[in-house]
Amino acid sequence: MRLSRMLVPTVREVPSEAVAESHKLMLRAGYVRQLAAGLYIYLPLGWKVIAKINRILREEMEAIGAQEVSMPVLHPAEPWQQTGRWFDIKDEMFRLKDRGGRDMCLGMTHEEIMTWLASREIRSYRQMPQIWYQIQTKLRDEARPKSGILRTREFLMKDSYSFDISVEALQRSYKLHEDAYHRIFTRCGLKFYQVESDTGMMGGAAAHEFMAVSEAGEDEIVLCASCGYQANVEIAGSVPSPSGPEAPEKSAETGQEVHTPEKRTVEEVSRFLKEGPERFIKSILVIAESGPVLALVRGDQQLHEKKLQRIIGPFRAALKPEVKDILGVEAGFIGPMEHGDIKIIADPALRTGSYITGANKPHYHRRGVAAGTDFQAAWHDIHVAKEGDLCPKCGSPVKLEKAIEIGNIFQLGTKYSQALGAFFLDESGEERPIIMGSYGIGPARIAAAAIEQNHDKDGMIWPANIAPFDVEVIPISADEPEVESAAWRIYEELVSAGIEALIDDRDLRAGVKFKDADLIGIPKQVVIGGRTLKEGLVELKDRSTKEIRKVSPQEAVAILKEGISAGEAGSGM
Repeated sequence: MRLSRMLVPTVREVPSEAVAESHKLMLRAGYVRQLAAGLYIYLPLGWKVIAKINRILREEMEAIGAQEVSMPVLHPAEPWQQTGRWFDIKDEMFRLKDRGGRDMCLGMTHEEIMTWLASREIRSYRQMPQIWYQIQTKLRDEARPKSGILRTREFLMKDSYSFDISVEALQRSYKLHEDAYHRIFTRCGLKFYQVESDTGMMGGAAAHEFMAVSEAGEDEIVLCASCGYQANVEIAGSVPSPSGPEAPEKSAETGQEVHTPEKRTVEEVSRFLKEGPERFIKSILVIAESGPVLALVRGDQQLHEKKLQRIIGPFRAALKPEVKDILGVEAGFIGPMEHGDIKIIADPALRTGSYITGANKPHYHRRGVAAGTDFQAAWHDIHVAKEGDLCPKCGSPVKLEKAIEIGNIFQLGTKYSQALGAFFLDESGEERPIIMGSYGIGPARIAAAAIEQNHDKDGMIWPANIAPFDVEVIPISADEPEVESAAWRIYEELVSAGIEALIDDRDLRAGVKFKDADLIGIPKQVVIGGRTLKEGLVELKDRSTKEIRKVSPQEAVAILKEGISAGEAGSGM
């Protein structure tokens, strides 16, 4: 391809609206342009990258026996109403009515539609297992679209669905996808982790996410180097480091009240009493559907709202007047003692030790409060894991990493098949619900993660398998006939060998060509200049290492052929 004939509008300045490196570079290098908030146009280079990723997705899906289908983006409301998600999903779903007044929506995902199809086409156990997949547009009305193509309102997704006769068969389909996902992300050149995750709005028995480590990530993952424990912080367990002395049987400080005028928060009281925040109990009153609940976490920990919600269902924070009415004390001075029938849920970090907490009267706190002696509670992990906590499996310190979610897998079970009537007849003729799994990958997120993990001050450095081109041929001193002739000869030999090559045939200064080449990030460059060509040589540059080798034109072509063929052979193709 001639660069002079491509739409590659590179710019030098960093766009003011871009924060993530992938966003900055995709705009600067002419890969995308923004139409509106969360809506992007993929220009030729950007779309070639997505096409490369999609090719890998198709190859690996078909390698596990998946069959490609295409589902509509526009959905009738009925399947979504049958599963209940029409009512559970709020403003993120685009809804509309057709000219007949029927409720419709734009698909955020396709569990309902795939299950609708399965309910009509799968009748017998003999027809399973089945895996169906598509690469399709999805739409979600993101409240805060940002970070370029990482968080958008319209996006492309590879979603696949497995249909099995038993939980054991589902486990096999799940493992097939696990292994396929590892191959996909490895072929795309990403550093990633498979972590335990929350099932969220998808539901089901279990779920995992695939996370690419990046400072641009909106998720945090908890990692243990000793035993390999890996989990999204949304569900990660951890053991906070010890807080101090165990609760004494009798102590002069037990039950001692301390005047703490106008000191309400842990931070304020901690400074006032010159005690570390880990020596405090944080008491938080929430209102669940079943009534008020008092949640307790250690003072140096944060309440994990999703963990608590899984225990008590939907809830909200109590308003200040509600706190006074229910507990008889102002917010800021709450302790877990003497609250009658109010349910108390406490984090296990508080099971041992003595602590400082609100004294249940204004402007006072109490020392020496201990579980079992001063309050009773139901014990559940309700804290947010943090750096320095201990692994729940082996007790080693854990670390936290920011990461980009690039894929997810869910064991759905019968949630959707029961709701939509997707049943089959087993060997004995008994009707049973199909056991399902759901598996998603975001091609654009792979592209953005690859840039985040592979760039330098000069631009992108694409992993070879998803680069828009394999090689860029760069003639300089193009007004010299022998330079132009040699460049075209190398280019044509590469193309004839099946190598995707781009030639910068623009009439521009060498410096501009070099800057653009580094910016757009094609892995290999062949530079043909008058001086080196007189020596019978050209320069072969590796974009990643910046290593430059001077070789003959024939050697350059041979080296590139061998390297690219070896790369493909090692990619699992």
